[in-house]
Amino acid sequence: MTREQIAQVVKDIINDILPDGDCSNINPEQKLREQLELDSMDFLDIVMEIRKRYRVEIPEPDYPRLATLNSCVDYLEPKLKDK
Repeated sequence: MTREQIAQVVKDIINDILPDGDCSNINPEQKLREQLELDSMDFLDIVMEIRKRYRVEIPEPDYPRLATLNSCVDYLEPKLKDK
């Protein structure tokens, strides 16, 4: 997957979990939780959906590495390169 595809996957998952969330104006450098008013359960749902759809293990200590859209892409890129 390309970086653009990974970013779109993350946005699609967010839109599925938060139907009222608008990912069209996300600042890729700003924390997702602040931009989209995600609570800890919403964030956990996003992580679990990534794990389920793409069979990617994301250990809990790595959750902070998924704070922004860019950091999600950076973290997921090597894990999804062959998907």
